[in-house]
Amino acid sequence: MPEPTKKDEMQNGQPEDTVAPDTVFPESVPLESVPLESVPLESVPLESVPLESNGAPSLPEISLEVSPPPEPITEAITEEKEPVETERKPEPTVTQPLTVAKEPSPTENGSEPQCGEMRLKQAELQTSAVKEESSCSPPPAGEDAPAANSAPSTAEDANSVKKLSVDLPNDSVPVPAMGRKDSVWSLGEGQSPEDLDKPIDTPPLSTLLIERPQSATVPVGGDISFVAKVEAKDLLRKPTIKWFKGKWMDLASKTGKHLQLKETFDRFTKIHTFEMHIIKAKENYAGNYRCEVTYKDKFDSCSFDLDIKETEQSSQNIDIRSAFKRSSEGQEDAGELDFSGLLKHREPKPDDTPEVDVWDILKNARPDEYEKIAFMYGITDLRGLLRRMKKIPKEEKKSEAFAKKLEPAYQADKGGKIRLVVDLADPTVDLKWYKNGQEIRPTPNQRKYIFEHKGTQRIMVINNCSMNDDAAYSVAAGDEKCTTELFVKELPVKIIKSLDPVKTTVNERIELECEVSEEGAQVKWMKNGVEVPTGVRSRYRVKSEGNKHYLVIDDASREDTGVYSIMATGGTSECHVQVDLKPLKIFQSLQDVTVRLGQPLKLNCEIYPGNVPGRWYRNGQLIQPNDHINIIHRNKIHRLEIETSSLHDAGDYTFVPEGYSQSISAKVHIIDPPKVHLDSLNFPDNTVIIVAGNKLRLEIPISGEPAPRVVWMKGERVILESGHRVRAETYGDQTSLTIDVTERDDTGNYKLVLQNEAGEATASVKIKVVDIPDAPDAPLVPAVGGDWCSMTWEAPKYDGGSPIIGYFIERKKKQSSRWMRLNFDLIKETSFEPKKMIEGVPYEVRVFAVNAIGISKPSDPSKAFIPLAVTSEPTMLVVDDVTDNSVTLKWRPPETIGAAGLDGYLVEYCVEGTDEWIAANTELTEKTKYTVTGLKPESKILVRVKAINKAGASCPRTIQHPILVKEVIEPPKIRVPRHLKQTYTRRVGEAVNLVVPFMGKPRPKVTWLKEGKPIEPTNYVSIRNTDCDSIIFIRKAERSHSGKYQLTVQVENHVDTAIIDIQIVDLPEPPQSVIIEDVWGGNVALVWTPPKDNGNAPITGYTIQKADTKTMEWYTCIEHYHRTSITITELVVGNEYFFRVFSENMCGLSETATQTKKSALIVKEGMELKDPEYSDRDFKEAPKFTQPLINTFAIAGYNATLNCSVRANPRPKVIWMKNKIAILDDPRYRMFSNQGRRRSTANWKSKSKLKNCECMFSYKEDSPFMSSCSVECRYT
Repeated sequence: MPEPTKKDEMQNGQPEDTVAPDTVFPESVPLESVPLESVPLESVPLESVPLESNGAPSLPEISLEVSPPPEPITEAITEEKEPVETERKPEPTVTQPLTVAKEPSPTENGSEPQCGEMRLKQAELQTSAVKEESSCSPPPAGEDAPAANSAPSTAEDANSVKKLSVDLPNDSVPVPAMGRKDSVWSLGEGQSPEDLDKPIDTPPLSTLLIERPQSATVPVGGDISFVAKVEAKDLLRKPTIKWFKGKWMDLASKTGKHLQLKETFDRFTKIHTFEMHIIKAKENYAGNYRCEVTYKDKFDSCSFDLDIKETEQSSQNIDIRSAFKRSSEGQEDAGELDFSGLLKHREPKPDDTPEVDVWDILKNARPDEYEKIAFMYGITDLRGLLRRMKKIPKEEKKSEAFAKKLEPAYQADKGGKIRLVVDLADPTVDLKWYKNGQEIRPTPNQRKYIFEHKGTQRIMVINNCSMNDDAAYSVAAGDEKCTTELFVKELPVKIIKSLDPVKTTVNERIELECEVSEEGAQVKWMKNGVEVPTGVRSRYRVKSEGNKHYLVIDDASREDTGVYSIMATGGTSECHVQVDLKPLKIFQSLQDVTVRLGQPLKLNCEIYPGNVPGRWYRNGQLIQPNDHINIIHRNKIHRLEIETSSLHDAGDYTFVPEGYSQSISAKVHIIDPPKVHLDSLNFPDNTVIIVAGNKLRLEIPISGEPAPRVVWMKGERVILESGHRVRAETYGDQTSLTIDVTERDDTGNYKLVLQNEAGEATASVKIKVVDIPDAPDAPLVPAVGGDWCSMTWEAPKYDGGSPIIGYFIERKKKQSSRWMRLNFDLIKETSFEPKKMIEGVPYEVRVFAVNAIGISKPSDPSKAFIPLAVTSEPTMLVVDDVTDNSVTLKWRPPETIGAAGLDGYLVEYCVEGTDEWIAANTELTEKTKYTVTGLKPESKILVRVKAINKAGASCPRTIQHPILVKEVIEPPKIRVPRHLKQTYTRRVGEAVNLVVPFMGKPRPKVTWLKEGKPIEPTNYVSIRNTDCDSIIFIRKAERSHSGKYQLTVQVENHVDTAIIDIQIVDLPEPPQSVIIEDVWGGNVALVWTPPKDNGNAPITGYTIQKADTKTMEWYTCIEHYHRTSITITELVVGNEYFFRVFSENMCGLSETATQTKKSALIVKEGMELKDPEYSDRDFKEAPKFTQPLINTFAIAGYNATLNCSVRANPRPKVIWMKNKIAILDDPRYRMFSNQGRRRSTANWKSKSKLKNCECMFSYKEDSPFMSSCSVECRYT
């Protein structure tokens, strides 16, 4: 079948993926001698093979390159591809030389040649490129140098070198990498040897790895080791390391006799060492490897290459068709480093296919038979073969419509006339003329295009040629078409009237006039050699009237002085413009000002002319405008404003107009009333606390201009500076109060008064002298237990000026005089329970008060008391039964019963919301079960039980939770809808409306949490709860709304929760950078980096577009591309391209695209193709189960899925059976088949408990292969 064009590729929604080679054979091996077994196709990952419409894997592409001999080539054999869509490009060859005028040289202003001249040069270059001999330098010497580049050097061998490579879809590989034998770009991102000499950016320093594995080479059968080291000084545990081959194969599961992984740790150097040993390396071990190290949120990785040197015997007898077939042998060690070998484990079959020349068969066959022939002879890369067949030279057919076609190119002067002549072989055929693909239709009133007929000649005349006529023209006669290019040449524009010099003053209007030889000509205005800006906000205006051009400056300034010039394509004219200042007049001078500190300060003056700027100076220093100082210039008025004046703003101010020697001066005086700065004390409430007996020196900053008079006072008494124990001092900007030995009487308020000419200020400071507290009163003992007592006391009457921070407790036996401290940590309460006392022995207790200063004296002892034991509290109190008006309780006796015994139990209850405990039994009950009656329905009560004996009542045993006097309580249950059980995804800006039903009585309490925090209702988020459901509504979703939402439904003590995951996604950002990695032939290799922001959704692909530098119209090359590198093929020779890349996620393409900074120029090169020979191969294989059916358990009402895998070629017939009966049109069963995997899904609603299912595959009905299983259905 013929290769589809770009239009055909876009019909399927995606263009054809760019392919790249995967296996390259040595240069010295003849193409016809490659055996089938030497092609390591097992290393091709199954995921990278695209699927055809019938579910089978598509055929990998075979790329064949043959370098030509060193003899000179006089004719190019490559065939140019017709332009697709509306791209304009010159003809690949020009049969006749162009007769054109000599190209004009650039004008004096350095302008570039016109567009038509540039295209004419490109056409001439392409014409000369057809006869050009190979001139490329030989490739660099070395083992990994590419076999052939764009053209062979004269130093190469006379025999042509053949290269065979297997192309996999969705790979892009630069040409220099095709000389490698290890296909590092097929499974990883290794660097080819040719790229080692290129300058690359230094990668960032590793965060974990201190030693990285290095690329190495080993011969076949040799051993090699790779070492990675991680420093563990800052790590709390061992990091995790993984070894990969390529991008996806984890080598941890491939260890064996050929691969070993080792880990060691040095306790002295704190270094983890990870080693990978490859033993007896094989050819298919070559490739790119990767080492990844992970520790918590840190990550580091590195890539390295492994090259395998082949022996001379392994590179002989290579069969070209072996590269087009998959390996069918599962070797003994296929599962170690070759994943595809695990799926193919059968005995090799001898190949008895006779030798056949497949190229001759394809040449003589019709295009629609190509696929059938390729499949018949075992060729899987049909697209690669079609590319090579297209490059075979074809015999040009003689035109049936044209006796003489258009010339390849024409040239005309601007304003001139051109005739396009074509001679027809059949004068009766209809003829249509086109310009840039648009048909030219004659109109009666327009004389631009004139169509003439002279015999068999058809002539189109273009009058008054302009630059718009510089385009590609074509003429169509029936189904045939011929094209040409018209180049329009512009004549130079000369200056007829030069510019006149101008001398004026500021604020005047300047108009420069110049006359040129052509109306509407393009000119350029310059000032002092720099182009004059003519934008919307520019001071310069440019206008033209006929042949005259004007430059206008409405409001001239001194900066407009200079040399102005006008440049045309045929000459230049310049003149000098002089702008002088006007005489200065002072209408209002500056005035001296006196301002209070902190008040606004304004200085203004009025001068003429009004547009003259000036500078302000303070004490000779230039003043710059800032947040504190604002300088205003409006017409004639110049103003200096200070919103809040300070002492530094005082001084002599001077205004100097710019450009003048005159100046205006004034003086500013700042006054400041006195102030007391108590903030510097850092004392709360301006209160100073000091311990009695210590010295106090209190320093307070003050301010005022002039220096104020300071007076300290306590009450009505003035503190003098000559005082003995208490005195006041003032010096500089501070005043101080000194008390040598503080006493309790020094506590009080002290007043500070400041006075000066600007005013008066006062402040108050409180001094508090603290001491140890007084002793508390004697404590009381209100309750006594078996080995404890309860004591209380009152706080001391005087706390010493400092709050009481706690108490110490002491006790002693009444007959003893030795007190024992009961607590070593302060007790903040005024009650305490001493324990561990002897029953029947009298005791006394006392208390010490403690504040921040120290411990008080002890209190008087309490009255003597004797401990007496009571029983412990009842145990295991539970609710036995609840009715509408009663509650039945059960409990167990106390664990400890004192010597006084147990008299009975007292049951009490309390209605929730009150503090009143009501006795349920008026008399003590000796039983451990009691029913509380006479309760109100729907009420909640708390119940407790006490054990009573002679010593009193024990501690009560209380039900922890209130008891609802109601028989039935329905626990809550959330019914999460099915679509909310998985991640709920919405785009940014969309509304989110979630309705979650639930059950429970009485009405449950509903709460929503996001990431563990309550959700507060806002203008965008609202929550509504009813008796049966809860609704959360987000009016306009944002990415911050993403997260896990927890719904909690509570009925009394019963709680049910549900988690709902909401994901808000948006469009992604474009890729960070797009780089042209390599250019060869008609191909360009691109590499880009993923975007920083993926829009909160995974990147699903990329869209790559190209644009020719001539038109800069963007065309899509490929969509939904998943990798970050690609090779763009089939580019037009001689064109220069830019590329850009869009990111794509589930929301769509990014709003912008990242474009390459540089362009790619496609250079023409010659190539010769030789036909290989292929032998037939039989791919038929009987069906065989690789994964049989297994027994399955299913739940009634839910779907159940049965899976099995089969291997066969061609595709076998599939029959599913249940209990030996075929399943045909039962709507409860669905059967699927995907690349050898069979799946059946059934909805089990039947009441039968066991069902037997079978799956049968066969080519014919008499040779079936069957697999069976049983399905057991359970009910829940």
